[in-house]
Parts: sequence; C-alpha cells; structure tokens
Amino acid sequence: MTIEKLDASTSDLTRQNIERLLELFPECRTEGSREDAPSVDFDLLRQALTDYLVEGPAERYRLDWPGKRQALLTANTPIDKTLRPMREESVDFDTTRNLFIEGDNLDALKLLQETYLGKIKMIYIDPPYNTGRDFVYKDNFSVRRQDYEAGSGQRDEAGGRLVANPESNGRFHSDWLAMMFPRLKLAKNLLAEDGAIFISIDEGEKSALISLCNEIFGESALRNVLAVRRRVKSLNLQFAEAGLASFNVGLEYILVYAKSDKFLFSAIHQKKKNAPTKGTWNVFWSGADRPTMRYELMGFTPKTGQWRWSEEKALEGVANYEGYLKDDNGQSLEEYWEGTGKSKRFVRRIENGEGKNGGVQYWVPPSATSLRTSNWLDLEVSQIRKDYDLPFDNPKNVDLMIELIKACGTTDLTCLDFFAGSGTTGDAVMRLNAADGGERRFILVQAAAEMEADDTGFDTLAEISRKRLELASRRISDNGEDAGSVDTGFRAFRIDSGNFADTSVTPREATQEALAGMANHIKDDRSEEDLLFGALLRWGVDISLPIKQRELAGRTVWEVESAEDGTGRPQLLACFARPGRSGKGGIDTELADAMAELNPVKVLFRDDGFADDATMENVHSRFRQLAPDAEVKVL
Repeated sequence: MTIEKLDASTSDLTRQNIERLLELFPECRTEGSREDAPSVDFDLLRQALTDYLVEGPAERYRLDWPGKRQALLTANTPIDKTLRPMREESVDFDTTRNLFIEGDNLDALKLLQETYLGKIKMIYIDPPYNTGRDFVYKDNFSVRRQDYEAGSGQRDEAGGRLVANPESNGRFHSDWLAMMFPRLKLAKNLLAEDGAIFISIDEGEKSALISLCNEIFGESALRNVLAVRRRVKSLNLQFAEAGLASFNVGLEYILVYAKSDKFLFSAIHQKKKNAPTKGTWNVFWSGADRPTMRYELMGFTPKTGQWRWSEEKALEGVANYEGYLKDDNGQSLEEYWEGTGKSKRFVRRIENGEGKNGGVQYWVPPSATSLRTSNWLDLEVSQIRKDYDLPFDNPKNVDLMIELIKACGTTDLTCLDFFAGSGTTGDAVMRLNAADGGERRFILVQAAAEMEADDTGFDTLAEISRKRLELASRRISDNGEDAGSVDTGFRAFRIDSGNFADTSVTPREATQEALAGMANHIKDDRSEEDLLFGALLRWGVDISLPIKQRELAGRTVWEVESAEDGTGRPQLLACFARPGRSGKGGIDTELADAMAELNPVKVLFRDDGFADDATMENVHSRFRQLAPDAEVKVL
C-alpha cells in the first residue's frame, strides 16, 4: 500500500453540487458518463419540485441574459492554478495573518474554496459600475486552450482578462452580469452562516444586481440597501438655464445580503448634528399586539397593544422616578440621571391620563448620537483627501469601511475584498484593530492590471495596493499606537499556473528525451515554499497560519503551526528532500520517526523523495504505528 497522492487541481464544484442535490432528491439519481460521477434526471427533479404534472418548460420569474449558462459553467470549472508566495513584497511574512493576492479574482475565489469554505464573516466588494468606461473581466472557457491560457493569465501575467465594456457593446449589460455571476456564486460559498456580503453599486446596475443577488443568496437574504453620499460635481451648472436632462447623481448604494438568519448587525451610532441637552418623555405604549406584555402598571392595563419593556424593567423605572421625586434637591432629571451614572430608566404616569396608554410615559435621555439607519449620507463613498502620496484617485473612504466593519460586530472576523483597488479595506481593518484592540484579519485580491506609462514607479495597480498597506502599517507605528499588539503585516501571493508539469506524451512524442522529462513532474522554477503553499490550498489548511523551518534527522522540515484548536499539534509537516545518486538524503524511516514524534495532523512529501517503493511503504508504516491519526500524502 503506497501513500495517497495529493490532488493537484481545485475542487470539481459541478460534481459537489450534484452530490448535494442528490442528497436531497435521491430518487433523481441516474447513471453518468463515468462510473464514479452520478448524474441528475432533470425531468424527475422538476416533477419532485412541483405539485402538478410536468409536461414541458414552465415560465417562471427570474433574471436571464445571454451567456448566463456559460457564466455558471465558468463558476464551476476547475483550474490548474496555485498561489506563489512573494516574500519581498510582504510585510512580516512569517507572523502576519493577513493575506494579499495578486491576480484574477475569479481564480483567487476558486483557490480559496477549500481553505475558507464557510469561514468568512464579512465580504466587501466595490466592483466596476459598468458605466461604459470601466473594465470588466472576460471569462471565456469555450476558446482553444492556447487562447484561454493567454487570456486567463497562465501565459500573460499582466491581467489579460481585463477588457473594456463600452456602452456601444451589444452585450453591455450581459457581459457585466456574466462577470459578476460566477464571482458572487463562489463568494457565497466562502461566507460563514453568520456572515454577510456588502456590495457597492450605483444606479446603473443596482436593479440588475439586486435581481442577481436575490437569485444567488435568496430574496429574503437582502437586509438593507444603504444610501451613501457621492461627492456632488458641478457638471450641470453650464446647462442649468437651458434645462437639464437629469439631475447630477448624488447617491451610491451598498447592498447587504446575509448568508442566513444567523447574521445580526451590531448596533452602531452616528453623531447628531444638533445634539439635545434635555431629555424627553415618550409614550410607553406600542401598537404591537403582544398580550403577554399587557400587564397592570401604575393602576392601568392596556386593552390592546403592549408596554415597551418587560414588567420587571417597567417597575424598576417607576421606582427610579419615585426616588428622584423624593430626593427633591432642586436637580433637573438630566442632572440626577448623570449623577447616577447615566444608567437609570424612568417611568411615570400623568395624572388622569387617558387613551390607549393611560398616560404612562418613559423618559428618553439626551444623546449626542443616534442609531444608524439605512441612511448613511453623512459619509462619502470616495475619499478626496489623500492619506498617502500614491497615484490612485478617489480611493474608497476609509471611514465608511470602518463603519461597515463595525456593523458586523465581532472583533475577530476575517474580511474578504476581491476588488481591492487601492487597499482601503485592509487599511480600515488595521486602523480599527489599533483603535479597539481587535484581531480582525483581511484577505485582499487585486488583479495585476497594468498602469498607464508614467514616472510614478508603479507598473500595476496591485503594486499600489501593497504600497498602501505598507504605508498604513507605518502610520500606525508613527502615531505612537501599540503596533506590537496589532497585526499590521500582510503575506503577499501571486496567482500562477500549477506547480506540476504536464508529463503526458503521445506515442508520437514518446522520444527518449520526452520520457526522461516525465521523471520530474514538478516545474523546475518552483521552490519548496511554492510547493508548501500549493499543498496547503489543496488540503484546505489555512494559508495564514505561522510557518517555520526546523531541522529533523538532518533534513529541512516545514512546520505549519497549530491553529487555535487547543491541540497544540502542527497542522502540517512537510519535507521535500530527495535522495542523491547514492540513494541517501531523501525520505527515510529515521526522518519519519522524528516527524511522527511531533504528532502532526498532516504530513507531506514529494513522491520522488523516496529511494524506492519499499522505502515509501516503510515510511508509511512508521506513521501508522507512531502517529496513526496523521494523514500522510505525497505530491
């Protein structure tokens, strides 16, 4: 029995979806073209989902566009890609838990599926708005292989999928929807059950995006459409006297979709412009019909509706107000309330009070803030002032991002932004952690889109994003904040073709030289660290975990430290040593014993790291004896 080989490709999402579907409807299972790949009888499935006899295609309410089926195929198509670490472009590579990924975001979302499935609390994206001047991603999987590789970045790493989408394009809206659909489908997979996605959009595609998200997340998943202020330009002034075709656009929107009903906003407040100094008395009765909340209070019981608080809290408020009246030291109720720590509630009844509430009132104290609603017009979408001297105009407003992150509540969430732009989301995460001691993390994805030739020193937008994060890290330190307790680093990666060479040859190509080349199945330009991170992705191990090297039995071993699972076991140990001509120096039982002693969760070797098959079997046997829970694989 040999060690199992680690799968080199991303998950087959089509097959996974079929398996999930057949778990719900096993009667719809039918034979597929492959013995190990079941298929769905769609006629049976349609009948299972209806209470009437299915005779043919039924009309239904849905969003459709040319290319929708292709977009779904795009979402499900596996890719042979990997993430290659960029140590020189990172900050605190070995210790940070933040990630920056350079490359096509559709590829990035596929690569993150195994590791972050159902683990992301918050996703924020600011996609291109489809104004006719923006660039969208061209995802075409029906072209010839060599054309696809050139267009997808496998051969051209300059962001070859980005194409203009002018309004003159006959598929103007369809191309944009086809770009968004697969990315949102994959993003939903990454969201935790108590997570949510926030999507910035303008009026142009707002209605289409809502329809698209309703289809992907469910109509009931729409929690809010937040209105945010857009800086007003004076473009219409010159035409004002002659009449205007339309008003200048002053709003943009943020759609909020929850993964499930487990997501709850954290109450956040905004400052009032004219904050009151005096409290007010308000009606203690509410129109909601809850009989259990209709109890006798100060001699009155409502016949309809309900009291606002529980009986216990209401009686406490009555006692508090009576205490204030007994003190009678000339203080106003506001002064008395402040003297008691601003925590007491007050309830009273107006003498001879009538009506549905019988004159019962509760006191609303003065407040400088109010709970946020869906009206966020006190904040601008873009930030005109520049915190950093970088060639990026109108970056996202960092204050807006901080408010959105705070609305998600927890201080240890992971925030994903796969249209990262200038890196505002990462900057906001670091600033907020520095302000409240949180341990939030970010994952940013930015295409390596080329910049226009200039003298700024930046060739791609991804370079600007990384520089922004680096400057944001310095800013926290320069401001005298305790940078030591805040993760202000990021581990940078770039998306590249897979680590494994194509070793297949046809009989016509089977020359001695070609057959000899098949022996080395790993590309020559790949480092041990490349192989390590590629394996972590395929194995679903968190690529943000701390990693270190250690010497065991005279060989270099990579150790991925334990996650916060309380076990203390290394998540993975990997050794990529290969034997020399003498057959020594590769993987042997001495090394296996040393590694097994650390009781790792997973173990990884090169399959050409063993002198022979017998050595591989002996090593496998040692792990079964000494660390039976360890999962051992080769690549």
